[in-house]
Amino acid sequence: MNILVTGANGQLGNCMRNVAAESVDNYIFTDVAELDITDAEAVSLMVKGNDIKVIVNCAAYTNVDKAESDEAFAEKLNAEAVGNLAQAVKANDGTLIHISTDYVFGGSTGNTPRTEDEPVNPTGVYGLTKLHGEQAIASSGCKSLIFRTAWLYSEFGKNFVKTMLDLTAARPELKVVFDQVGTPTYAHDLADAIFNIIENRMYEGREGVYHYSNEGVCSWYDFTKVIARTAGNTGCAIEPCHSDEFPSPVVRPSYSVLDKTKFKNVFGLRVPYWTDSLEICIRNLKTHEA
Repeated sequence: MNILVTGANGQLGNCMRNVAAESVDNYIFTDVAELDITDAEAVSLMVKGNDIKVIVNCAAYTNVDKAESDEAFAEKLNAEAVGNLAQAVKANDGTLIHISTDYVFGGSTGNTPRTEDEPVNPTGVYGLTKLHGEQAIASSGCKSLIFRTAWLYSEFGKNFVKTMLDLTAARPELKVVFDQVGTPTYAHDLADAIFNIIENRMYEGREGVYHYSNEGVCSWYDFTKVIARTAGNTGCAIEPCHSDEFPSPVVRPSYSVLDKTKFKNVFGLRVPYWTDSLEICIRNLKTHEA
């Protein structure tokens, strides 16, 4: 079977490359240089020409702050391009696996983990355009699985873990917000889950929206403390602070813990605890440095 992975040079795309390396299926990895997913004709030709039966869309506009002043391009990549993929895969009787975000909940209040059927309420351009992407998939009528995730990090690209590793190693003190709570997600774990679902054809007949992050709950402050401790960066005094001490053009979700019950019940896959996965990632980063 032929499988197309878009956004292959990003965090999740690179992790998909790793987990799919020994698959008997034929994975085709593309980024913008190989396939511009905002070009509907190019997408259609790629899917038809290669008889693509599953698309894993890892491509997205993810700069949350910059999206506020770059709405047109964020909409193009997070919504219009997703519609292109959905239409193309439908025409080839395939399935779209799409990655969405906790930001679709935006300013939702409460401190109960978010379920898939909760009302959405994005408060910024990023969350709104990602919601539009979900809606484009629904409108297309294609077979699809949408995985909403949060706080993604990995050994690849720029992310919170790598930034905090650098800062806690270099600075004597650091302030990190404690009033935003969620769950860190190791991109390798999400990629592994998607790979298992494809490899075992578990996507068939299980279309819908699912939540996936690692297990557990923490604030960005707690996350940073564990990053520093795991890496042995003990010389930095990490202090909690409020979000308003770091002004942003976007109101970020104050509580965006995702409920994974549906994912676990439907697919029967284990979801790792966030600190266990963080240790693996930091160990890999340190091994690579050595």
